[in-house]
Amino acid sequence: MTEEVIKTEVQSTLSEKDRDFITRLAKRIQSSGFITPAIFFIEMTKPLALLGSHAMVFFGPIINSFIQTDGYYRAAELFEEPDTVEFLLDEIERLDKENSLTEGDSIER
Repeated sequence: MTEEVIKTEVQSTLSEKDRDFITRLAKRIQSSGFITPAIFFIEMTKPLALLGSHAMVFFGPIINSFIQTDGYYRAAELFEEPDTVEFLLDEIERLDKENSLTEGDSIER
């Protein structure tokens, strides 16, 4: 029950635009086929979310000079919270589960 409360609190703090952004990111990860490695990597780096967010801000001018990325700084702001990272993980798992059900694969891999 507390897990549901936490998810609800995180989802209520995110705007609809932010939730859509995270869902699009989860869809990209899911479509890449590297779901399991992505989940392991994100789980391992979740405690470092704040540090990674600050690194994104630091390297932002360099990255944006080579690649025009819409919402780069918004992503840096979003992912400084471990709860947002948890929401991303939940979205990846939800999309993988939906994909498994539609393709007829087993849910467990």
